[in-house]
Amino acid sequence: NMFSGGAMSRLTLFTLGVMPYITASIIIQLLSMTFSPLEQLKKEGAKGRSKIAQYTRFAALGFAIMQSIGVSKLLIGQNLVLEPGLSFYIITGITLSTGTLFLMWLGEMMTERGVGNGISIIIFSGIVSRFPDAVVQFFTQAKQGQIHIIAFIGIILAVSAFTFFVVFVERAQRQIPISYPARAQGARISAARSSVFPLKINMAGVIPAILASSLVFFPGMITSIVPQSWMDGGLGDVIYLIGPGQPIYFALFVAAICYFCYFYTSLAFNPSDMADNVKRSGAIIPGIRPGKMTRDYIESVMMRLTFIACIYLSLLCTVPEMLYRWWQMPFSFGGTSLLIVVVVVIDFVSQIQAHLIPAQYASLVKKGKKSNMDLLR
Repeated sequence: NMFSGGAMSRLTLFTLGVMPYITASIIIQLLSMTFSPLEQLKKEGAKGRSKIAQYTRFAALGFAIMQSIGVSKLLIGQNLVLEPGLSFYIITGITLSTGTLFLMWLGEMMTERGVGNGISIIIFSGIVSRFPDAVVQFFTQAKQGQIHIIAFIGIILAVSAFTFFVVFVERAQRQIPISYPARAQGARISAARSSVFPLKINMAGVIPAILASSLVFFPGMITSIVPQSWMDGGLGDVIYLIGPGQPIYFALFVAAICYFCYFYTSLAFNPSDMADNVKRSGAIIPGIRPGKMTRDYIESVMMRLTFIACIYLSLLCTVPEMLYRWWQMPFSFGGTSLLIVVVVVIDFVSQIQAHLIPAQYASLVKKGKKSNMDLLR
């Protein structure tokens, strides 16, 4: 509901949003790093990427159909359907799946013809669309005296601090120094030079938070599927203990975030490949011998950065929910949604700057040519 801009709560055509596509993309991406046929397709260039994108679309359609069936069962279970039956499942499945397919197409068109990732911008729009109503409600409660002035100022400072914290960590880098010694190439001697290899603190991005959220919310989905007799027989007590707001829930949430953070980082970044590239280029990391020692050093740096990322994502995803559920904070903002908004804005600004640099360079060249012509005259 958060990613779709409240479409699920209103049961609109875009109830499922782009979540089926996101789920399919994450699964296909993970398989392309571990499953040999997909790994080979990934190395085939544009043709291979096109096939992987097609597989992702088919997988997204499958997830959309399954989720639409789940929505149908939920509506029937709450006695909101006048004529439940096979026709209702078919109509609901076609309608909601069509909405997801349209958003997929729209996102791909935005990626091809616009600036930034289209799917990310759609998610960003869904999250931000609910922000004005939340702000108006927050200020209305403060004006009516439902929120104390100290709590009002504290919430504003907390939101600002969290936003600054996310921007700072997402922009932070660990730079590994790399030295290129002087080399003789025939009669020419290239001078020694140095460079850096930047490593982001949060290499996994928002994926661990999304996967962990899906995992910890899964027990709650069971309640709408299993018979009521199972819930009365003890299963209900177990689900309550691991439900949202309970200490075990937060412990499982943090454990899932850490697991997916290490798992996805190990798939997305290979220290052996980086060590081999450094060795082939004739470069060295100062104080580290090429080969195995370089690989071990890069791996140790990556593990430390991933540990920091685990703490960062755990605080970001659990602290806002703790404030809302344990201390009844009236203004609820999700850490995952804040992370998505910040990452999308940073990526969008970076791509805008990348588009502006060639135009500025062309303008400078044009001005330089014009000034030279004026001097010749």
